Amino acid sequence: MARLSGRDPSLLRRINSTAVLRVLRSEFGRAPLTLTDLAQATELSRPTVEGVVEGLVDAGLAAEAEEPCAEHAARRGRPARRFRFRAEAGHALGVEIGSHRTAAVLADLTGDFTGTVTHDLDEETGAEERLASAHDAVAELLESSGVGRESLRAVGVGTPGIVEADGTVRLGTALPGWTGLPLGERLRQDFNCPVLVENDANAGVVAERWLGAAAGAEDVVMVLVGLSPGAGSLIGGRLHRGFGGAAGEIGALHLLGREATPERLLSTTDEPLHPLDEAAVARVFALARAGDERAERAMERFVQRLVHDVAALVLALDPELVVIGGWASGLDDVLEPLRGELERYCLRPPRVALSELGESAVATGALRLALDEVESELFSVNAG
Repeated sequence: MARLSGRDPSLLRRINSTAVLRVLRSEFGRAPLTLTDLAQATELSRPTVEGVVEGLVDAGLAAEAEEPCAEHAARRGRPARRFRFRAEAGHALGVEIGSHRTAAVLADLTGDFTGTVTHDLDEETGAEERLASAHDAVAELLESSGVGRESLRAVGVGTPGIVEADGTVRLGTALPGWTGLPLGERLRQDFNCPVLVENDANAGVVAERWLGAAAGAEDVVMVLVGLSPGAGSLIGGRLHRGFGGAAGEIGALHLLGREATPERLLSTTDEPLHPLDEAAVARVFALARAGDERAERAMERFVQRLVHDVAALVLALDPELVVIGGWASGLDDVLEPLRGELERYCLRPPRVALSELGESAVATGALRLALDEVESELFSVNAG
């Protein structure tokens, strides 16, 4: 392996370029900066900064800002040249492929949103039709935003199931035909950039820390409530996937000798709910709010099971915060019972909050993962 040292001029150029680019792309750099501003912020010499900026302009990542109008220029003399980061030089895409919808959200290289598109689906939609819906949502979004596919620097995808590192869905019972699907491979055929596939709850917790209820928190559990609840966890601010990507699959806890499945617990009749019918959860919650006794008992059973599932994670991980989200509506009815029960079961009860992003959490988290990939590329000092 080659040694890296301060005598390597190409390494020094990459380090200097990364330092200048970080400042240009930062909040400080939202207003165009002079070469002197950049030299002071990076502690590099002005000639070094000038050479770096020229390289960034050639690479399309920086541009000289427009000068003030001629009247001001004449009164004040020739203004100093100012430079800005070209956020429009590329885009990141986040995609959700879920039980009831596909969604796509687009952002420029600073993370500013430029558009979103959502398509509703039936829970029994087959895999090929579901993939086609995602493809159509992305195409519609790019067209409406005036962005070419070649502008995409990275794509993040959030979907239910246990997802392997290459994007293959090892187990995905929430979507028909999803188990064993080489989702990453299929999607990479549509994009000439990195495609990262992540479990939906994992994407959700990343989103909540970025823009939602978990902003600033380092140890967080997010639970997507439904007939098969799942959880995503951040430990020390880093996503915890587990050895095989199966961390947080609390929907399988009933297999540990507990035969009462969520679809039976939430039933208001003698028949269990359909295992994919999340809309039925919303109907039961609505009936409970309206005072229906059978629905109230069903919801109480469901909340008790949810508490046990969440308590298992809380006892294992000791998070600062538990965020409750998911597709089913009426989650505000879950919050207070969950807080009370966690105080009974947990040695140190965490804060509990509702998702602030709601249905957009998964697509937003997928976008954040794509932006992380872009930043890793932009700010890498490795050769090649």
